[in-house]
Amino acid sequence: MAEGLARASAPDGWQVCSAGSNPSTLSSRAVVAMQEIGLDISDHYSKGLDDVPLADADWVITLCAEEECPVAFTRGTRLDWALPDPAALAESEEAGRAAFGAARDTISAKLDAFWRREARGP
Repeated sequence: MAEGLARASAPDGWQVCSAGSNPSTLSSRAVVAMQEIGLDISDHYSKGLDDVPLADADWVITLCAEEECPVAFTRGTRLDWALPDPAALAESEEAGRAAFGAARDTISAKLDAFWRREARGP
């Protein structure tokens, strides 16, 4: 969700990549949560840290909360936006929809603030 939101909202000239320490499958609940706001991430897939150009990153934003955040070797600035994993909060279908929607909205708000405050140009 973070990659989809960042790509949709990034200023011109910004490249957005996303990776995790434990790549797995794309959650159907994430796809639905993004469809609710008009974004299609159904072709996204989970990537590992070795699959993105971390060494070239100007910014690394981590979303780790309960899980251990990986160490990212980069010259860039690191921001920690600790968010609970919505999949871990999804005990029922209703709870899953709510958890993924809340995560989406939190990430979106943080990205909006990031682009306004921190990212005045690449």
